[in-house]
Formats: sequence, C-alpha cells, structure tokens
Amino acid sequence: MNFTVILFSFLAGILPAIIWLLFLLREDARCPEPKQLIALTFFAGMIAVVLALPLEHFACSYWNACTGATLNNRVLLSWALIEETLKYAVVALMILWRRAVDESIDYVIYMITAALGFAALENALFLIGPFSAGHFADGFLTDNLRFVGSTLLHVVASSAIGFTLAFSATRSAAVRIGAAAGGLILAAALHTLFNFLIISQDGSTTLAAFFTVWTGVLVFFVLFEVLKYYRYRNLPKNVC
Repeated sequence: MNFTVILFSFLAGILPAIIWLLFLLREDARCPEPKQLIALTFFAGMIAVVLALPLEHFACSYWNACTGATLNNRVLLSWALIEETLKYAVVALMILWRRAVDESIDYVIYMITAALGFAALENALFLIGPFSAGHFADGFLTDNLRFVGSTLLHVVASSAIGFTLAFSATRSAAVRIGAAAGGLILAAALHTLFNFLIISQDGSTTLAAFFTVWTGVLVFFVLFEVLKYYRYRNLPKNVC
C-alpha cells in the first residue's frame, strides 16, 4: 500500500461527506455555528471510527462471526450500538458542554456533523481495498453508493439522538437522560435495520434499505423545520 492510494482513498471518502455537510449546514445559515467548532466536531466523528474498530472486531470475535458469510443479527446490532454510542459519546465529551451550544437546534447540528466525520473516515477505509488492487471503477462505484446510502444513514441515525436532545432540552435532567437513551436506541435500531437490508446475499432488499434511509431524510427535514420555526418565530428577520 502506498501513500498515493491512501491519499486518494482519504480524499474520495472525505469529499462526499463535506459536500453533505455544507448542504445540511445551509439549513442553519441564518445563525451558523462557529466554524472552528464545526471542524472540531467533524474531527471528533473521525475519532469515533478509530475507537469503534477494535470494539467491532471484539464483537465480531465474541459472536464468532468474523467473516461476511457468517454475519448475524447479533453482530449487526452490536456494531450499530458501538458506532452510535461512540458518535454520541465523542460529541457529548468534546462539544455539547460548550457555551456555543445554546439552542435546541444546535444538538442536531453537532450530531449530524459528527456523523459525517464518522462517515468520511469509514468511507475512506472502505476504498483502500479496491484502490490498492487497482479497481478504481469499483472504488468510485462504492463511493457513490455510500454517498446516497450509508453516509446518509449515519446522518439520520445520529440526528435521531440530536432531535431527542433538542426536544427535551428545556425539561428536567431525568427527562433529558431518558430522551438521550431513547434516541440512542432509535439510532441503533435504524442502523441495524439498514445493515440487515443492505447485506442481503441476493440483493433483494437493497432498494428497501435505500427507501428506509431516504424516508428518514424526509423526516429529518420536517423535524428540522419545526425546530427552526420555534427558534425564529418571535425574532425579527436577520436576528439570531
């Protein structure tokens, strides 16, 4: 493996995630979050990948299912729980306690930013194999499928946690803890469902996997508009 392969894999993995990030941040263009904090959150999502890899390998070994042919629902659920928990954990530890997180909608913004950071590095790692073998066409096909599939899956799953935090932000500590737990369970369930559908051996459920993701995307935009409405309804235009 040479430096050029790693560089191209990294660029091909990170650029689609940045495109989605720039697109989604336009939804909050009126009162944007600090760019430095957005960048740190994106990096935190990438850190979560590094933390997830050994844990996922352990889960794979624990369930004695370390090859694609023997993946089972317990492994898929374990991986989903590991990834969603770590994405939330790095954001909670590195971002959510800061003064800049002062609006309900901010929870969603930072969670989806971390999700895209996670997806960026995960996508890059997926591309190293085909690029190393010289299969650039296969690599770019994989990248395009992940652009509209697994990358958005990470966004939708992490936004589930962000929305539960956002809608419970003014409630008691017990309610917020319960909401965070519920959001994490929902995120893991969505993630597990997508993985289960996408790895079908005959490919018959692939369309259902993408339908699930894009339905989640539609729900995301509806809920995001609800948060924006309550954030700005009593404010003059051009005022945060």
